Amino acid sequence: MKVTYQGMPHTLPPNVQQKLDAKFGKLAKLLGERGEREARVMVAQQRGMCRAEITLQFHDHQLVGNGSDADLFKALSIAIGKLETQAVKNRAKWRVTHRHKDALKNAKVEAPVKAASKTTSKATPAEPAAKKIFRTNGVGRRKPMTLDEALLEMDQDRDYLVYRDASREKQGDGLSVLVRRRDGHFDLIES
Repeated sequence: MKVTYQGMPHTLPPNVQQKLDAKFGKLAKLLGERGEREARVMVAQQRGMCRAEITLQFHDHQLVGNGSDADLFKALSIAIGKLETQAVKNRAKWRVTHRHKDALKNAKVEAPVKAASKTTSKATPAEPAAKKIFRTNGVGRRKPMTLDEALLEMDQDRDYLVYRDASREKQGDGLSVLVRRRDGHFDLIES
């Protein structure tokens, strides 16, 4: 990474410059090694405070990190830290959007190939679709009901009903599940 300094009051000691170069190297790895990146460091001193502003270009975004402290190295470190967090955030956004685009392109390309292979060989088993889980939380506290009331509440399109059994609730057991079987009869599960 090419770093240009502006407004530096004096040259930095070699050990401090080495630490800064290591931090900029870490930032360069984080941004990726596609092409040479250029970072501009502007330093200003006012009333005993050093203010550092670092700007660099990343995927059509200009990342800016600001830091201020009495020590110049600490101000530059704060600014680099802010740049790192911005770079991680922008890189994650870029990665998510671009990975989904590639996945959609691959899915469109692979779909006709799979369809052609299924028509040629019937021995290949169909791939099962991913199972989805739908979480349903209890909708308010309903009053306890008897088994007959639960049977009346089960419509033709409901496969199960979870309810509190009025006859067993006094004993501390009250949760029951009524499940419609494939033959049209019902199974009662009591807990």
